[in-house]
Amino acid sequence: MREFGFEMVLCGMLEGGDPPLIVSRQLGASTRGRRVVDILTVTPGPEFDARTTITAESIPEAAITADVGVGRFRYWKDCFDCHPDRARRATERAIEIGFFEHERRSGRTHVRQTARYPDWFGTLRAIENKPDLDRPGELARQLRTDVSLAVCDEVILATRSHVTGAHLNRIPSEVGVWRFDPDTGERDVIRAPERLSIDSGIEPLERHPSRTDIAVVNADETARLRRQLAERAYGKGWRVEFPSCPHVENWTVPPASNESASVDGVPYCTRQRRIVRPSDACNSPPSADSDVDLRSLRDRHSPWVRNPPGTATTQSSLAHFRTNQR
Repeated sequence: MREFGFEMVLCGMLEGGDPPLIVSRQLGASTRGRRVVDILTVTPGPEFDARTTITAESIPEAAITADVGVGRFRYWKDCFDCHPDRARRATERAIEIGFFEHERRSGRTHVRQTARYPDWFGTLRAIENKPDLDRPGELARQLRTDVSLAVCDEVILATRSHVTGAHLNRIPSEVGVWRFDPDTGERDVIRAPERLSIDSGIEPLERHPSRTDIAVVNADETARLRRQLAERAYGKGWRVEFPSCPHVENWTVPPASNESASVDGVPYCTRQRRIVRPSDACNSPPSADSDVDLRSLRDRHSPWVRNPPGTATTQSSLAHFRTNQR
């Protein structure tokens, strides 16, 4: 099984496990660099139910931190401390997904939050997938970045390879190690992860022969990036669109133990006999668009809510905002 298939099966196993998790993949996880986390899991926090009632989409960070509030309507341009274009995009998106509602007063558009932003997520876990440890690539450097930046509470390496002491010695001791068999779904914990301090961190930037440029990430930046990661994970999930191909079927990730459930929504090509991305589909004549409803599957298997009741008290026309904004 290729690395993409390994990643998809592991995501399915995690989503079907206990306790319920928000699972997502391929998320940017740095403040100034280009670090991308293969898999991110989010443990629901104390106010998770309140978050699910607002919207099924990711809420923009600029809208969350804007000085809008739930008490009264305010002129939208006075609520943001960022570039006007970013403020406009965040306002439009927040109205579209139901986090803001708006009304016109004296020819100006005013907005307010439809609900207080909740304390909805707990532990963030970053998982780096490397099925074959004999071809480590940039693995050690990537894991050192994750540990030093300390945006996630835990960092895990998932592999299919037999793990030796030499392998463990090459990666930071804080990183947990799983040996995962995607064919059976069995997962062995070779080493448990250490809990990282998330108060602040160090982010490696440009590397030179004699030095590495770094950036100090303070507590506010860390908290902001954690919230962005959690929001992106909530809105995105981990499934990919099914190719429009007659040979691709909806494959089910079998349960790995009594504590996990079978999860479907993985595109499997019967001709290539493997899990495929949309770009991997064969050149056969295309079929009708896939009838696999990925959002319905996610709603069924995870704590994410597809059709939340919403928290807006009035109907809010996004087109009206775009036409009349000043």
